[in-house]
Amino acid sequence: MPTRLKKRAIWRPLALSVALLGFQGYLGFSAIGGQFGIENRKQIIADIEVLKARSSALQAEIDAYRHRASLMDTRSLDPDLISERARGMLNMANADDIIVMVDPASGKPISSSFSESSENELKTDSADIIDH
Repeated sequence: MPTRLKKRAIWRPLALSVALLGFQGYLGFSAIGGQFGIENRKQIIADIEVLKARSSALQAEIDAYRHRASLMDTRSLDPDLISERARGMLNMANADDIIVMVDPASGKPISSSFSESSENELKTDSADIIDH
């Protein structure tokens, strides 16, 4: 009984090698130029810094709100704070209060010509009193 040896086909190992090289090329491209690759690392780091700054700003805002909420706690209400807020809401003031008008849009004090006009009025009023 004769035994016949078959030659192994070369295309199977060749196809496997080509497929593995293709997959390795894909992984190499992804490592360098992909979404999370080396080239995009600078952009990712910049995004992280922006998000950290935004997170810090939001945390400061949260802390400010927590502080304001703690001031309104019934166990720790400050009578001066309550009277100040009530007078501010009612547009009333004591004689001892110093009032500074603030522009709501810019947050800066509003300058007025009250001191200039009052000095001029005092001069004219005192001149009128002296004349009479």
